[in-house]
Amino acid sequence: MRDKTGIYVHIPFCVRKCRYCDFLSFSSEREGVSRYVDSLIREIRSFHLPKEPAGCMDGSHKIEADTVFIGGGTPSILPVEHMERIFEALSERFRLSENAEITVECNPGTAGKEVFQAYRSFGINRVSFGFQSVIDDELKKLGRIHTAAEAEEAFWLARQSGFDNINIDLMSAIPGQTLDSYRMTLGAVLALDPEHISAYSLIIEEGTPFYAEYGEKPPVDEDTDRAMYAMTKDLLAEGGYRRYEISNYAKERFSCRHNLKYWSGVDYIGFGLGASSKIGNVRYKNETDIRTYTEKVQKGENITCIEEVLQPEDEMAEFFILGLRKTEGVSRSEFAARFSENDMDRYGDLLCQCEKEGLLAFSGDRIAFTDRGLDVSNYVLCRFL
Repeated sequence: MRDKTGIYVHIPFCVRKCRYCDFLSFSSEREGVSRYVDSLIREIRSFHLPKEPAGCMDGSHKIEADTVFIGGGTPSILPVEHMERIFEALSERFRLSENAEITVECNPGTAGKEVFQAYRSFGINRVSFGFQSVIDDELKKLGRIHTAAEAEEAFWLARQSGFDNINIDLMSAIPGQTLDSYRMTLGAVLALDPEHISAYSLIIEEGTPFYAEYGEKPPVDEDTDRAMYAMTKDLLAEGGYRRYEISNYAKERFSCRHNLKYWSGVDYIGFGLGASSKIGNVRYKNETDIRTYTEKVQKGENITCIEEVLQPEDEMAEFFILGLRKTEGVSRSEFAARFSENDMDRYGDLLCQCEKEGLLAFSGDRIAFTDRGLDVSNYVLCRFL
């Protein structure tokens, strides 16, 4: 592996699936959760790189990981003893860096002080809360299980338990949301003073209850959606948050190191149902049917398939498609070092045209979106395909 890796662990269970969610998740039941965790731990313990002998489990063959992200689903619904076993397995198979960033996603309605204190004892040092809104009517429309008051209480319980790196997820363009109600949500979250804020506009995905209700017609008109987008940028900047990626804002030193791996094109390993990995120029995907996943793992059968082998031209395109999501943009010298090719030889016409259109800016070694370019980023990024 070219760098210290990042590890993603998928917990696919929720108390109740939200009306907008198309993630690989479903309601939990105790026996199924235990069976899944047993299989997940077995998968972690038996992991080896594609060219590594399966029996190499001693310390000399441990891969170093400097980020771990437990996502879902709702990882915080797991009993703490299950979470402890997962971290024991990770520590057995991987060497976790001393300063590793270790994140767990948490639904505010599923964790109390004892849970947060247990997380700290396992080495978890970052919590990501799915607030989405602080307006109870909006939360109900989304199908969230928590209230605004419960979200705030969970935040302070995490603080009191020693967490000094907390993310809050926010959503705009929610059915019934107005500019005033969204401004109220932003203000309430800024008052909590988290270290990191992720702010996304609702996307209506096929196969969700929202799609059945709204179809191709968004619940909030485009002008209001754009005004919410602009409000997010302005208010978070005024609050001291630096926008470091299209939808992510952080205080100094608190950018999410795990997610930066995805946008920087480095290797990462995924465990659990439907989890993805990237090792070298190959993308892997785990089995997505939970019964098949658990049965195969318990039998010692393979649950991972090759999803894509990236050709050099694919990796070059991804260098820009992923890297330009970061507000700092991409390094031209890094492109040349990685691919032994000049960026202008490969993409000169496109890069110069985007610069003329005021969408990209060249500054020394870096190429980055302008403010206008960030606003229409999808239009630009798809041109690299």
